[in-house]
Amino acid sequence: MYPVCLNISGKLCVVIGGGRIAERKILGILAGSGSVRVVSLAITSALHELVSREVIEWREKPYSSIDLQDAFLVFAATNSTDVQSAVLRDAHAAGMLVNVVDNPAACDFQVPASIRRGDLTVSVATKGKSPALAAMVKRQLENDFGAEYGQLTTLLSMLRDRILAEEELSHEEKKILFQKILHDDMVDWLRDRRWVKIQNHLESVLGRPVDLDLKTLAKEAP
Repeated sequence: MYPVCLNISGKLCVVIGGGRIAERKILGILAGSGSVRVVSLAITSALHELVSREVIEWREKPYSSIDLQDAFLVFAATNSTDVQSAVLRDAHAAGMLVNVVDNPAACDFQVPASIRRGDLTVSVATKGKSPALAAMVKRQLENDFGAEYGQLTTLLSMLRDRILAEEELSHEEKKILFQKILHDDMVDWLRDRRWVKIQNHLESVLGRPVDLDLKTLAKEAP
């Protein structure tokens, strides 16, 4: 498996199946700003709610190959071996990437266990060998990586373009600046909302006043 972060924003992802596993797949797609078409005779109450709000499209029917039209990604999440096989066959015939639930060997891609902290995503994968292990590691990461890591990502984004635009600095000098900004205590300062300390640290590293919208950053604090 080749690990990659895939941009699915606005792209159609088709999910065949409407049970709990399909629901989890759909929620993950929506978290990545993907567009969802679900194909199933029945769907969960949570998916019904999304349909009623026109968040996702529901085709209340048995699966047929036409349901894959325009799909960017395909998910086979039914309890029927025949349907799973048909989805796999049709997706491959159309040159589409497909994920087949409970059949890692047939999958073109795996969906890792992930946590999101703002624009920071941390993922765990086991090549489909042990979803339980991936879930266990994910729970540990949820404890280790709080909302302050999302704030730190936002803060670094605020600084990145400014530093990269400084033509008088070499690539290596810019790299050193980013390393110095990431002080060992930065996460603690964010967690404790020590905005003045953060401001002073940044100005010390950069050697000049720093005009950052720390009030916006403060609003993101948990």
